[in-house]
Amino acid sequence: MGWETIREEIIALKEKRNAVILAHNYQPQEVQEIADHLGDSFELAHLAASTDAETVVLCGVRFMAENAAILAPNKTVLLPEKYAGCPLAETITADELREKKRQHPEAAVVCYINTTAEVKAESDICCTSSNAVQIVNSLPEEKVIFVPDRNVARYVAARTDKKIIPWDGQCITHQRVTAEEIKKVREVHPDAMIAVHVECPPQVVEQADYVGGTSGIAKFARESKTSKIIIGAEMGLIYRLKRENPGKQFFLLSPGLICPNMKATNLEKIRQALVNMEPRITVPEKIRKQAFKALEKMLTIIPN
Repeated sequence: MGWETIREEIIALKEKRNAVILAHNYQPQEVQEIADHLGDSFELAHLAASTDAETVVLCGVRFMAENAAILAPNKTVLLPEKYAGCPLAETITADELREKKRQHPEAAVVCYINTTAEVKAESDICCTSSNAVQIVNSLPEEKVIFVPDRNVARYVAARTDKKIIPWDGQCITHQRVTAEEIKKVREVHPDAMIAVHVECPPQVVEQADYVGGTSGIAKFARESKTSKIIIGAEMGLIYRLKRENPGKQFFLLSPGLICPNMKATNLEKIRQALVNMEPRITVPEKIRKQAFKALEKMLTIIPN
């Protein structure tokens, strides 16, 4: 079956299932092209909750589909590749977080959006890459357990007076970028700006012209007056940036910026998900309600 035929079947199945296709910025080009909306982790969850569609096809990794199920429990949430996990989210379990809380009972718990539903349920409040500093500074507690990304925790710690207790997790994709690669790309493209993901190592973040999450980098690319930008984030983002900014040039900072989990989804898997209405992602109601509180609290402080 050819790709064009599969595309046509997906379009027909979308109408039949009253479905919407949401794709993360790191998805393969073919998936981004057929998606109804692109976005970062939280944007996709918000879109899932706000859409009139009954079925949400979440093209990303498991925690993103869980986010959608948390915010939109009345909808059917499908994850086309059921084994698409996130190594960063998997660095901490709910049991491990409970133990950390016992060690620091006076500390608030802030969980990065890249966490499982169970970890969110054990947290006081959630945050994204764009609002992490604001969320931490808004809390009355002087100590904050920040999970799971140690690089984001370091970034926040440098911008707050609070004591940050980090978890030793990392995004294996963004962790691959090195300061030496920034040095080399500056030599090759001295007229370019460098925008990197906040999950990159601190020595990389310190040398960048802009630091943020995927939505922040996309905004920076649109608003920057420079015509050449080096991107230090998973390679899938460049397709979106080129499409939104046809007059600008984008280059990948490091060849290591590829996430196999994000590249596991394809058109055939989307078609199969809509045919079988599987794999469906659900969150047990008790956990969902607690995780929802962490997300809801974030929104009361910083509305989307």
